[in-house]
Amino acid sequence: MKVFQKIAIAAAIAAGSLAATQASAQTTLTMSSWVPPTHHLTAVVLRGWADQVEKATQGRVKFQMLPKAPAAPPGTFDAVRDGLVDVSYVTASYTPARHVLPLLAELPGAGATAEINSVAFSRIHWKYFQPIGEYKGVKLLAVFTHGPGQMFTKKPINSLADVKGLKIRTGGGIAEAVANALGASAFVKPAPESYELMSTGVADGVFFPFESIASFKLDTVVGQATVFPGGMYSSAFGFFMNEDKWNKLSKQDQDAITSVSGEHLARFAGKSWDAADVIGLAALKKAGGKVVNATPAMAKEVSERSAPIIQDWIKKATAKGVDGAKVYAEFHEELKKVAAGK
Repeated sequence: MKVFQKIAIAAAIAAGSLAATQASAQTTLTMSSWVPPTHHLTAVVLRGWADQVEKATQGRVKFQMLPKAPAAPPGTFDAVRDGLVDVSYVTASYTPARHVLPLLAELPGAGATAEINSVAFSRIHWKYFQPIGEYKGVKLLAVFTHGPGQMFTKKPINSLADVKGLKIRTGGGIAEAVANALGASAFVKPAPESYELMSTGVADGVFFPFESIASFKLDTVVGQATVFPGGMYSSAFGFFMNEDKWNKLSKQDQDAITSVSGEHLARFAGKSWDAADVIGLAALKKAGGKVVNATPAMAKEVSERSAPIIQDWIKKATAKGVDGAKVYAEFHEELKKVAAGK
């Protein structure tokens, strides 16, 4: 009898040890960012989300930020798909041939804040775009945008005639198309190179949200910000994980990660970006930069010149299998709803 009791006790201890080991089992995923560690996107959005995941999974899932991105920004999607890094993001404007539908959120004249744009974009994406499969090959976790993109130049801009011929750095995609439509000589370079481009005279201006003034230390090389209602463009981010790593997570941890992704992350990223825009605006003003609201006449002219870009997106979206005109209109209705707190 004593032998059986000893066996039972030993079995119970072993089972308890196994359960404890499983409960404390930890998965560490790598994460990368192609902007500096101090940039808002890295320090606040990515790390903030990582902290939320760690809390939601009770410490079972953690993240290690790589000291250097394993690929140039346009190659990030492939880097995650191929397992060079587990979690990262890409801007649709860097991969416009692959990510056509997200460019909806980059079109000019959207919402007044990053939160409005991000939440509205998230709702449209999961309803219409996700089934099309432009993020096939990775586990998409969320989509969001930065704040309204504006025009920052060395010299004053009083009309679009002053924009003609200016060398404007953009991230490509919609921003590049808008800059060219306004008569600028737009070119594409990675965002982290912007200070050098401006300080050496390679660029006469940049298209960015206000946040970038502080993040890329542009306050001393920008003379004027010209502000357009809803922005001249935005950047649509896709945030995703390697599919194999996702599939190896427990259902419990997948559900926990999902709970802090999707629209939750879109709102979190948007709110934090709006706060960063306030800091960037203050930095520009402190450095003596002027902030000028575009005149109604200038805003109207920008809208007219941008119209073909919007129509081009509608045509391409329709070719991808969605009703481009309907989705564009619904996106703008969703912007109004989010702005009204719905």
